[in-house]
Amino acid sequence: MVGRLWGSPSTCSSPGDEYIHLRPLSRKGVSDKKLRRRTPVRYKHVRDDLGELLRSVGLDLDLSESFLERAHFEGRDLILVDRVPLGMQVEGEGGNSWFPTLRGIVAWKPERCWAAVDHGAIPFLMNGADCMGAGIHMADPALEEGDLVWIRDQEHGKPLALGLALVSGDEMVEMTSGKAIKTLHWVGDDLWELDA
Repeated sequence: MVGRLWGSPSTCSSPGDEYIHLRPLSRKGVSDKKLRRRTPVRYKHVRDDLGELLRSVGLDLDLSESFLERAHFEGRDLILVDRVPLGMQVEGEGGNSWFPTLRGIVAWKPERCWAAVDHGAIPFLMNGADCMGAGIHMADPALEEGDLVWIRDQEHGKPLALGLALVSGDEMVEMTSGKAIKTLHWVGDDLWELDA
C-alpha cells in the first residue's frame, strides 16, 4: 500500500477524491476576536484612569515608563500596559469604574477585593457561572454589595474570575445557598484568551 500525505491529491480515480481541501486550524487557546480602536496613549492622558484602576485594589505602582494603550473589546474599554490588557472598564451600580483584568491580577497580585472558593466551585467558574455563596470560604471583610471582586482558589491563591458582589464580604462567607458574585470575566473567556 502506498502512503500519501494528508491534503495531497488522491491516488483514486473518482472525481470527488481529486482534491482534499483543509481549513486553516485556529491556534488553540487564542481568541479569534480582535481588539478594536487600539491606540497608543501618553501617561498623562490615562493618569486618572490608571489611578482609579490601581486604587480599586489598593495598589500604588508607577506606570509612567510603561508603553500604554487604550483599546475596545466586546463592549468594554481596556488599558493595555506593555501590550497586555491589564485594566478594564466595568459598569457597576455607581457608573463605570476601572478594575484589573485577570491578567492584571496575576501581574500585580493585589491583596484587596477578593473572595476565596473551594475546589468544588472551580469547574463552574471556569465555564463562566456566577459564584454561589456556598463555595466561598473566605472573603475580604471590607467588601460591600456592588463592589468589584476577584475570585481566587483558596488553596493556591490563583485568580479564577472577577465579578460584581451581590452581598457584602461577611455575608458571602456565611451564605449556604444563593448567588454571591455575578461573574463578568473568567480564566478561559475571550478576554483571557485574547492575543494582544
